[in-house]
Amino acid sequence: MYAYKHTLVVSVSFLMGLGIFMSVPQTPAHAIEADDLKKTIEGKTKELEAINTELKKTQENLNAVNAKGKSLTQEVKKIDYQIQQLNLGIKSSEIKIDTYALEIQSLDASISDKERAIALKQAAVASFLRDLQERDREGTLFLLLKSKSLADSVFESQAISDLNGKLNEEVRSLTETKTALASNLSEVAGKKNSIETEHKTLKNKRSISEDQKQDKKELLASTKNQQAIYAEQVKALEKKQEAIGEAIDAIETELRAKFDPSLLPIKRPGVLKSPLNGAPITQEYGATAFAQKAYSTKFHNGIDYGAPLGTPVMAARDGKILAVGNNGKYQYGKYVVIVHDNGLTTLYAHLSKQATFAGNSVKQGQVIGYIGNTGYAFGNHLHFTAYWSDSVLLKVLPTCNCGAVPVGVTINPKDYL
Repeated sequence: MYAYKHTLVVSVSFLMGLGIFMSVPQTPAHAIEADDLKKTIEGKTKELEAINTELKKTQENLNAVNAKGKSLTQEVKKIDYQIQQLNLGIKSSEIKIDTYALEIQSLDASISDKERAIALKQAAVASFLRDLQERDREGTLFLLLKSKSLADSVFESQAISDLNGKLNEEVRSLTETKTALASNLSEVAGKKNSIETEHKTLKNKRSISEDQKQDKKELLASTKNQQAIYAEQVKALEKKQEAIGEAIDAIETELRAKFDPSLLPIKRPGVLKSPLNGAPITQEYGATAFAQKAYSTKFHNGIDYGAPLGTPVMAARDGKILAVGNNGKYQYGKYVVIVHDNGLTTLYAHLSKQATFAGNSVKQGQVIGYIGNTGYAFGNHLHFTAYWSDSVLLKVLPTCNCGAVPVGVTINPKDYL
């Protein structure tokens, strides 16, 4: 009798102290390591904030240059600022990659702690279950008969009740720890994907920077570094662009006559996702004030997002790549067209670089290119157009030798964002 009671008392004592024992305290060395990681991550975050401040200043300088009109000097300054912006973007990508790696290291430590805690909790739960199973074989009457006194039998019954309560508590804690572990593992997977994406972005930003340097070299060579020659080139470009705009307008006017709005999805937010997270809209859809001055059609057939050169551009919805093209110095420059499953097709124009190929299937949020100012563009931005899919054509225009140009019945993208 004494041996049995002693065993039960030890079990209850173990349970009462379990709240302390079951937690896995960090050793001082572990705590210091975690603290150092946190400080290093905070330092990287401050570096990113400083770079973002510099990027904003560079963008302000670019805006100021664009506002002064077209001249060879201004164009060279613009390219120089764009290269500076890209260099900052490259540094930003490098810091992001380092930060993601540090965050993964921190999460790995947290995962190890949770795995140890789960192992201890599982062992405790198994022990509780064995104890309860043993006690369950002994009914209340048997406990009363074998006890020396009523007090002893009450103690035994209370111990079983405590054991059961503590088991429920440990099972709940185990479930919570497993949920937290799953969240940590998911977060690690997400950050690993972010590192992979950022490595691609870094590689493309370096490539875009080299392209900008080559553009500057070609500009100076073609103009022989003379303003008069540059002015003639700009005049010829604008005249040709006006003819292109008129040709596109004629085609799209004909297409609009066959337009059936009932075939479009119901206007509501969330049908399309913004192709640039957090980027401001710098020009709306329609007969904007800028369109009245800049375009022969007096109409802007999409919305513009302003962002630094080399910023990743994402697919607005799942779909299939219809075209990856380049209009050179005219119209949309480097562009991507995606056909979606709901009667909409989207255009991403003025890119510095494309990151996909015709025929590819893409997911919403997948990077398909990078912000630029190719084609007939005024500063770095993304031109984003939504079309009625049944109307979309890729036309080779007789007015220019600039490859296939996307045309179709346009819709305000904001109706679906």
